Amino acid sequence: MSLQTSPRPAATTAPATTPTPPTAAPPRPGTGRRRRDPRTLLLDAGGWVTMTAATVVLGAPLLWMVLASLKRPAELYRLPLQWLPEAVDLTSYQNAAQTIPIGQLFLNSVGLTVVGAGLKVILGLCCAYALVFLDVPFRRTVFLVVIAALMIPPQITIIPNYSFVASLGWLNTYQGILVPGLASAFGTFLFRQHFLTLPASVLEAAELDGAGHWRRLWRFVVPMSLPTVAAVGLVAVVNEWNDYLWPFLVVDDPQKMTLPVGLTLLQNIDGMNDWGMLLAATVLVTLPILLVFLVLQRRLVAGLTTGAVTG
Repeated sequence: MSLQTSPRPAATTAPATTPTPPTAAPPRPGTGRRRRDPRTLLLDAGGWVTMTAATVVLGAPLLWMVLASLKRPAELYRLPLQWLPEAVDLTSYQNAAQTIPIGQLFLNSVGLTVVGAGLKVILGLCCAYALVFLDVPFRRTVFLVVIAALMIPPQITIIPNYSFVASLGWLNTYQGILVPGLASAFGTFLFRQHFLTLPASVLEAAELDGAGHWRRLWRFVVPMSLPTVAAVGLVAVVNEWNDYLWPFLVVDDPQKMTLPVGLTLLQNIDGMNDWGMLLAATVLVTLPILLVFLVLQRRLVAGLTTGAVTG
């Protein structure tokens, strides 16, 4: 008897699948180039034109001053006007150095600028710290007085300051130039506005660790406020270096004068006959502070932006 086996079903093969081509990903929003609005292009072009015009108006006198100081005296009065000197001539700088004590004037300006700007920053830091972190009476009233001081032109205080300095016998002295301008309402205001944005938890932790106010100021507050400190310091340096009216009134001794006042001394001695010498001395006054500002301008913008928070 033969066993009959049922036939096995044939193995079914899966149908061959053809690979589907990859579909392109949908473009992300904002990645494609869009045509700019003509009004935006017009505004951008107007901004560039305005900026270029302002740069030319502000920079042309400075460029002319530098180039004219390198010319021979005969080239300054030549017509038609020529911008570039035929050859670099440093005679005007030599004449200026021989006519007035430029070295002493430069040292006076540097010393008064460094000391004056440093004291302004320190006093501004201490005053702003007291207004924000100390529970002193009438601190809001004091802050309003600081704001009011920003609105008063400095020329109004010249007569009382001069009378006070003269009564102390400080005429023709360095302290007579320095002391009346040490209080900086601008620095106090900017520091106070920035201190209001600092995290209170850091100072509370420092207080729990036993840190006093002086340590909290220099170990925690100042390191967190370096951009603002740099901005206030740069503004103070520029103001101290360029100050002319107050040193001109207080000092008439050439050995105590600053560089801006020395230009007046040069003008009185020479009688404005040698314009090349006056322009050379002006370059010596302008160039150092201009280089300092160009190097630190980013810190100035960052500090002013950081401190511009109302509280």
